[in-house]
Formats: sequence, C-alpha cells, structure tokens
Amino acid sequence: MSHAPLPFPDRRSLPPIDQVGLEERAARFCTRSLKKETKMEALRLAVTMLDVTTLEGADTVEKVRQMCAKALRPDPRDPSIGPAAAVCVYPRMVKAAAEAVAGRIHVASVATQFPSGQMRLKERVAEIRYAVKEGADEIDMVISRGQFLQGDARGIYKEIVACKEACGEAHLKVILETGELATYDNVRWASEIAMCAGADFIKTSTGKVSPAATLPVTLVMLQAIEEFHERTGRMVGMKPAGGISNAKLALQYLVMVREVLGASWLTPDWFRFGASSLTNDLLRQIRKQETGRYQMAGDFSKD
Repeated sequence: MSHAPLPFPDRRSLPPIDQVGLEERAARFCTRSLKKETKMEALRLAVTMLDVTTLEGADTVEKVRQMCAKALRPDPRDPSIGPAAAVCVYPRMVKAAAEAVAGRIHVASVATQFPSGQMRLKERVAEIRYAVKEGADEIDMVISRGQFLQGDARGIYKEIVACKEACGEAHLKVILETGELATYDNVRWASEIAMCAGADFIKTSTGKVSPAATLPVTLVMLQAIEEFHERTGRMVGMKPAGGISNAKLALQYLVMVREVLGASWLTPDWFRFGASSLTNDLLRQIRKQETGRYQMAGDFSKD
C-alpha cells in the first residue's frame, strides 16, 4: 500500500466517546450465536487471519522455523486449513523466517525498539530498514506512548510518517499500546493520528502490557477506521493483539468487524489477529465441528 500522508488531524473534530454506550455495544457482541455452518466458515477464516508470533528473548532460528512450518500448515492432517496470514518475529529472526516461508505467507517484524518505543527516532528508523532488508514485508511499529501522553501528538504523527517512509514497499502496522493510553478518547485520537500519518493497519497492543486487546478498545478503533474510510475513501486494516487466546473470543471479534465495517474487511488483507496461542484452539474447535468431540491439547503441535 503506497499512499501519501494526510495533514495532521484536528482533535477538536472528534466527538467525545460515550463510555457507557460503547461498552454496552461491545458487550452485545458476546451474546451472538453462529449457526454450525457459519461457525465453521468463521473458524477457518480466523486461521487465515493469524499473525503467528514469537517474540521472546529465548527465540532461536530452529524455533522460528518450527513456527513457520505451523503457520504454513496449521493442521498437517488437513491441508485445507490455513495457511496463516503471516509470521511475526524480531528483526534478527526475519531472515530465518523469510527463508522458511519462501514467499508463501507474509513475514512481519516488530521494530522501533519494541515493546517500549524508548529510543531515538534515528535508531528506530534504522531498525525498520534493517528488517525490510532482511526480508520483512510488514513492519509492526510501536508509538512513543510517553511522548503521546505528555501532549506531543504532532511528534507522534511525524514519527509514524518517518517510519512509513522507511518501510518502502512493506506495509506498516502502528501499535498504539492501548493499555497505556488511559482513555477511549486517547485511543480514538491516536488511531486518527496513525491513519492520517499513513498506517496501513492500526494495532491495539504489543502483547507485553496488560490490558491488551479488549472488545471495547477494538470497537473504538473499528469506528475510527469506519469514519476515516467514509471521509477519505482509504481502507485501513485492524489488528487486535494480546489476550485473544480462544476461538470463542476470536469469533466475537469477527462478528464485530462484520457489523461495524462490513464484509470487505473480513479478509487477511484487512484484519489480523496477533496471536501466539490462538491457533490450536481454533484447530480444536474446527475438529469439534467436524467430529463432535474435542481433541486433546497434545493432538496439535505447539506454535
């Protein structure tokens, strides 16, 4: 996705968020039930929306290769399931991941001093360029939350513009770390800044801070995407990440995306799950729909 940044937005144009109304609407998505055929389609779709992730200090090349094999063929007994949308790794592991997937799925890399974002912009941009050079075609950057919270919103806009430029042809996902932004209004404002600055996706969390993704926070971001699209005609993707570890919750997110943004966003091009442990529960639920019984946890390989 190649597009020029839009002008820095005016926060005064954003209406305040009704917290009670927002949380009540988000809670209603937890009450929806899906018919068996629709549920199976949704479970299979969710697998293709996974950014299968390992972001640990103990990551090794072999672990990354095993994860890539799982992302490419989530269930070795059923080749019709998957593949996942992408694998997500630290910059140092990008080359190993790119070699393992060989262009069959995307390679995403966290960058910009993930997860803190506490480094000079010069070094953060250099990290993006390194990851892209190693083979990443998606970059998950973190904004400087401290800078945002001290009131330097324009500085956040400028750093995202610089990071988008450093990506070249790679897509940019902007992580807001919503658990540190304190209010829904701040999440809405940060979403607007990121989209105007050129984000291809906006993403809730690093997965390293609690709370991470929640239905109400994601709803705020989906509504921001909807309003941005209506105003500009530009589609922006959404990636909730952190805390989505079971299929039931994943399906609630898909229902919410369908109702807020419509079917156009229900593809891996526009919606992703950041997940390190969701894959196996999706597979267990698919097998349950097919056979009528749950599989044991050990029936599927670990990510």
